[in-house]
Amino acid sequence: MKIIRPYEVGALIADDATVFLGGLAVTSLPEELLVAVEQHFLNTGHPQRVSTWACGAIGNSGAAGMKHFAHPGMIKRVVAGHFGQTGKEMMKMVFDGEVEAYNFPQGSLSHLTRQIACRSPGVLTKVGLGTFVDPRLEGGKMNSRTTEDLVRLVEFDGDEWLYYRAPKIDVALIRGTVADEHGNVTLDKEGVLLEQLSIAQAARASGGIVICQVERIVKAGSLHPKAVKIPGVVVDYVVLSTPQNHMQTIATQFDPALCGDIQIPTDSLVPMPLDERKVIARRAALELSPGAVTNLGIGIPAGIPSVAAEEGVADALTLSIESGVTGGIPAQKGDFGLAYNAEAIIEQSFQFDYYDGGGLDASFLGLAQVDASGNVNVSKFNGRPVGCGGFVNITRSTKRLIFCGSFTAGGLELQVGEGALTIKTEGRSRKFIKQVEQITFNGRDAALRGQEVVFVTERAVFHLRADGLELTEIAPGVDLERDVLAHMEFRPIIRQLRTMDADLFRANWGGLRKALSAGTRH
Repeated sequence: MKIIRPYEVGALIADDATVFLGGLAVTSLPEELLVAVEQHFLNTGHPQRVSTWACGAIGNSGAAGMKHFAHPGMIKRVVAGHFGQTGKEMMKMVFDGEVEAYNFPQGSLSHLTRQIACRSPGVLTKVGLGTFVDPRLEGGKMNSRTTEDLVRLVEFDGDEWLYYRAPKIDVALIRGTVADEHGNVTLDKEGVLLEQLSIAQAARASGGIVICQVERIVKAGSLHPKAVKIPGVVVDYVVLSTPQNHMQTIATQFDPALCGDIQIPTDSLVPMPLDERKVIARRAALELSPGAVTNLGIGIPAGIPSVAAEEGVADALTLSIESGVTGGIPAQKGDFGLAYNAEAIIEQSFQFDYYDGGGLDASFLGLAQVDASGNVNVSKFNGRPVGCGGFVNITRSTKRLIFCGSFTAGGLELQVGEGALTIKTEGRSRKFIKQVEQITFNGRDAALRGQEVVFVTERAVFHLRADGLELTEIAPGVDLERDVLAHMEFRPIIRQLRTMDADLFRANWGGLRKALSAGTRH
């Protein structure tokens, strides 16, 4: 292992190299290394035509992450589980077709790192069948410039499977907390473990090199062997980072509660304000079951733990995040992916093993578009190549799915209170449309496989049936024709329609504990 300066990193990446990036948004992101590679390119014009792979989104919407690769001539291909946090520069290059771009499920990419590490030819899985990742639809290609097939439909033992081919990794850029003089690396201040070790092993198995960013370098032999998560035998170079390029999350420099060093009282978390997001989170929380292992997606679903804490039932829930966290209270907004008071933090690929294996009882996820067949799109809408993240993995094998989101979008203004919902200004964009722009979740396939699927909005609740989408509840104060059906591009099935509990629309609710104690779901 050799300790090098940041300015030396760029020269280690050759033209046409394939680079695998560790991190999730800014969490565990080797930002110091990305800045160094960009500076080398701006000074020398190299490396050129780089292909990058990442399991999730890399960076934020501002200055960090894939922004540093978003230069003409520098980047050839981008493969990622999500594009929503890669920054406007890279998003524009993908949207404009200036770079080849593939979006594959986050969990499948995480599993792929292990397969590369053991020199397996790739990943064989049912994850992605019937979605935009399926080569019969789009094959994960995000624009017209992208033509090579990286995923194939194959038949094995009489079943259909998707085969994700393993690439050869020339350079791994990863991050840890402390390295010793032999290159042994800890992740103790990182909020999650992700797949930093597997990425390093994948590069080594491919004959490539591993460069690791850390906060501190210590004497050899001073690290506890069980604290070492990346052994020095797979690390070629170590770079000492600056604090500004070693953020714990998008929003936080470092919080010991987000990496398990301390625990905080749950009543110290600030309650959500009473608005449509809280109403949706409350109604969705009624789909919880005591003891059920539950996954929470980003956005409105991340507010469910806040509702549970406010209702005094947080201890009755077992929540998890695809990043590898189980237990505790998942953090929100810029800290998403981490949790307060976590019970376990494991590597992301092992979390997806559990998810793909059917371990989840329920999952709460966002929605951008829904059609009459129950197909859901969260990956590409209004032409924006956002990406699927772990959504495709999670929705494939989870027993019960609860999709959460506002009924319309774009300028929507609502008033919540006194047991009713008032729509002041309707949203410009409809979410319940004739046909989704991209299939991230296949409703017909889910209905055939017997999954329970619920759609929760602030004014209406729907259930997926074998014959389509059924409207089952509307909010108090809402007119069925004027406020619901008039803003849908298809007419849902209506059999027995009831009104949502008025207490969901009051400042103080108090109904979640009673619902969980009764063991009933709406």
